[in-house]
Amino acid sequence: MATAPPSISLLLLLLSAAVFLTLPATISSIGVNYGTLGNLPPPTQVANFLKTQTSIDSVKLFNVNPDIIRAFAGTGISVVVTVPNGDIPALANGVQARRWVSANIQPFHPQTKIKYISVGNEILLSGDDNMIKNLLPAMKNLNAALVRAGVKDVKVTTAHSLNIIAYELNGAPSSGRFRPGWDKGVLAPILAYHRQTKSPFMVNPYPYFGFDPKNVNFAIFRSPYKAVRDPLTGKVYTNMYDTLMDSTYSAMKALGYGDVDIVVGETGWPSACDAPWCSLENAAWFNLNIIKRAQGQGTPLMPNRRFETYIFGLFNEEGKPGPTAERNWGLFRSDFSPVYDVGLLRNKQGGGGGVRPAPALPTPSTAGGKWCVAKSEATDAQLQGNIDWLCSQGGIDCKPIQTGGSCFNPSSVRSQASFVMNAYFQRNGRTDGSCNFSGTGVIVGNNPSNDACKY
Repeated sequence: MATAPPSISLLLLLLSAAVFLTLPATISSIGVNYGTLGNLPPPTQVANFLKTQTSIDSVKLFNVNPDIIRAFAGTGISVVVTVPNGDIPALANGVQARRWVSANIQPFHPQTKIKYISVGNEILLSGDDNMIKNLLPAMKNLNAALVRAGVKDVKVTTAHSLNIIAYELNGAPSSGRFRPGWDKGVLAPILAYHRQTKSPFMVNPYPYFGFDPKNVNFAIFRSPYKAVRDPLTGKVYTNMYDTLMDSTYSAMKALGYGDVDIVVGETGWPSACDAPWCSLENAAWFNLNIIKRAQGQGTPLMPNRRFETYIFGLFNEEGKPGPTAERNWGLFRSDFSPVYDVGLLRNKQGGGGGVRPAPALPTPSTAGGKWCVAKSEATDAQLQGNIDWLCSQGGIDCKPIQTGGSCFNPSSVRSQASFVMNAYFQRNGRTDGSCNFSGTGVIVGNNPSNDACKY
């Protein structure tokens, strides 16, 4: 294992001491998002680890995987399950909603303590009019199906990206409002449903997405920072997270729903990315402050308010495609060792043994060529998923595989996927992780180019 240079070691030591000195005596009600893209331990081991070795008391899943849900039976750990986005239109039918509850909730609850059903994830951000139109009907039908089945302690909600808020980076949080078109037409009826069913409004406030690079410390709770003063209330904001939360509260209050509970479905900070503001220290400091807020610190407009909070995420997910940050949001590695310590391990709060530095990414080889291609056993569906992601979010120029392009080959998903997977691999330093693609990519030493298509 590489040894951290003295300056980093000192920072880690100071951070460990800071955690010890500033954490609440007892951490309660802190959750994590449990993603599964990577070579991760079996769900039964994960559930046992969380129960016996951490103070984490709730997990949020991005699916309804029966093996994972079953693994948490008898642990006392609360579970949030998520309806896949694509299932939402069907659940606007009451019969289908009853079948869904019968298949995905009743076989496991109450042995597994399912607390919420999140109907999709960030549906408004998707821009899919059909899903948006059917979101609230699906939520209502699932709630009715639960009531009909006699399940009274599972609430139905949906997680929102904060693109629902029309706010300026340095604007007044007290003037936060929902985006026109979504405010009264979509979100007000959803909030009315939450009030009626006493279910929470779930939001994903990520300062990481949208902060001012010239004021990074404001995003990660560090000093010195450029504070934001709300000219309407006189409240001074020392961090971006509080501005996001209070902008959300103000938008809810403006529609007459300031009394509805807020749950933080996702938030976090990556410990590594392709920019200097990602580090072990910054990720630890950010999440330490999130944990403090979850214990009842509140915000300027919601003082002493306790927010049920789910940190993103539980593990570093090495199988996730995309930029380096996507694989470095975790609190723990796949062997259950902490990426950094924020006091969640029982009997080890304060990082008594120090913080073990995250392993360095492998150095790209300069001896000979390296290319990334699709594995022979990868399915066309998996490879098409790689193409869709790379061409929409991966920052890859996909013109060569489109009609008229030099690598256009509609009869072979494999060859087209290999081209864009390799483009991503070359662009991201030719590291092993940048050719993973959830286990569908492999690094080769022979150039796969042909006369027409140059890799």
